[in-house]
Amino acid sequence: MKVNSKDGSIQERKFEEAEGREAFRHTTAHVLAQAVKRLYPDTKCAIGPAIENGFYYDFEFSFPFMPEHLQAVEEEMKKIVKESLPLQRLEVSREEALKQMENLKESYKIELIKELPEDAVISMYSQGEYVDLCAGPHVSNTCLIKAFKLTSVAGAYWRGNEKNKMLTRIYGTSFPKQSELNDYLKQVEEAKLRDHRKLGKELGLFALLDEGPGFPFFLPKGMVLKNLLIDYWRKLHTREGYVEISSPMILNRELWETSGHWDHYRENMYTTVIDDTDYAIKPMNCPGGMLVYKMQPHSYRELPIRMGELGLVHRHEKSGQLHGLMRVRCFTQDDAHIFMTREQITDEIKGVVRLIDEVYSKFGFKYHVELSTRPENSMGSDEDWEVATHGLQSALDDLQMEYVVNEGDGAFYGPKIDFHLEDSIGRTWQCGTIQLDFQLPQRFEAEYVGADGEKHRPIMIHRVVFGSIERFIGILIEHYAGKFPVWLAPMQAKILLVSDVYKDYAKEVLEELRNAGIRVELDDRNEKLGYKIREAQMDKVPYMLIVGQKEKDENHVSVRSRDAGDLGSLDIKAFIQKVKSEVE
Repeated sequence: MKVNSKDGSIQERKFEEAEGREAFRHTTAHVLAQAVKRLYPDTKCAIGPAIENGFYYDFEFSFPFMPEHLQAVEEEMKKIVKESLPLQRLEVSREEALKQMENLKESYKIELIKELPEDAVISMYSQGEYVDLCAGPHVSNTCLIKAFKLTSVAGAYWRGNEKNKMLTRIYGTSFPKQSELNDYLKQVEEAKLRDHRKLGKELGLFALLDEGPGFPFFLPKGMVLKNLLIDYWRKLHTREGYVEISSPMILNRELWETSGHWDHYRENMYTTVIDDTDYAIKPMNCPGGMLVYKMQPHSYRELPIRMGELGLVHRHEKSGQLHGLMRVRCFTQDDAHIFMTREQITDEIKGVVRLIDEVYSKFGFKYHVELSTRPENSMGSDEDWEVATHGLQSALDDLQMEYVVNEGDGAFYGPKIDFHLEDSIGRTWQCGTIQLDFQLPQRFEAEYVGADGEKHRPIMIHRVVFGSIERFIGILIEHYAGKFPVWLAPMQAKILLVSDVYKDYAKEVLEELRNAGIRVELDDRNEKLGYKIREAQMDKVPYMLIVGQKEKDENHVSVRSRDAGDLGSLDIKAFIQKVKSEVE
């Protein structure tokens, strides 16, 4: 499809390309605004960008706009698409733009124009009678918008400022083909069924309470899951030669000034005063890792030093941004910081990539990799950036790993590699990251003695595998729809009594399974067996073990699988071996 780029040039772009997708959905937002203005002419338009998976447009209506109004707007949008209106880019002066928007009584557009320099050349786009202040990009004609759906209505403050007027935000999505839209809507419905907030509550994994918004409570079964991930993490990192540290949760202002967080990240930090001195609860683990490194002198012979930390960090997120375990105010970051020489960069990056690949493969995740390069607001010399970027690229190339380059999207202190997981219903999640940092070792004056007897500055890798253990648990809940594989299941088996008469035998089975290391519980309530089976299935327990007279006589259990149904009668030791083999 043809795309009108921000510089006014016409380019061919596919929907699969980021720019093509943005232009397509941004144009759909304009079609939405045009439809709204046709139906409700006194409505004022604010802004309407493309976003991930769709678009939105903010409006000021003269009446309460409700979800039931969406159908009428959609029908009008379909008419606009059928009219095959070409989108035309216009360049006008600030004065002309103001005059046009004043005639249209578009107060929000006027506010935006007035903030531009007086000599600014302003781009506008028209389609039929509709004209909008806009930088683009757009597709060439409304007829290209084959499939769209308005999905929801929400409130949104103008420019995100709660002191401003509350506007009505209409969300939607669009695709070149109806089949693609249908697939997406099906995925959205499947995602609702897998919502980790709903399943987390039903399965007794975690709770989010009004007493601590954004601060999750992990319940007993959730702690089993969390500790299994931590145990797995520790086992892998011990094998890979990492040492583990734990740094304090609260450190003084001077440290955060040295690291740069006090000046650049303070609005996201929780602060306090102790003995008339400013302190902050750590939002990141790396400054503490730097202090540990500096506690003693180091030689090049010790490098690389791989230092891991499962650190609880706190970040102040706005309440409207909180979302279950995916966006919280405190979380456990599975950090590691590697201190190394320049010559060791490529090998260390390759080692981290292999480790991340092993972990994601364990959980059945596909993933894609992105390499982000030097941004405009970067710190450090050209030479440092060249060495760092080459080190990351060399590692990926040596591993023959496919990756996409994101020009200018690196951190201010160094380039990075990001890993985007794809879950079982096709959604992607950015989790693992590898960041090269020349700056923090300089700010903290970290050193090692080289082979030449001189002092040198180490290079630092920041890396996470899970990213946030809490968020990773949320992703796993949705990936598996709560049906965890046996090794991860908080409860691997549940013993169900046919009647109370067999409680003593059931307790013997319970003890034998627990002694074998199987996570099991006994349901000895005075309820019908069918009810107990249904409840165990709702709890998504991998195995239900039914105990009655026949099982007692044979020293067996009748095994029912969550996924495969009735497996028949098994000797207890045979069942134990079955579970252990699955775990292994």
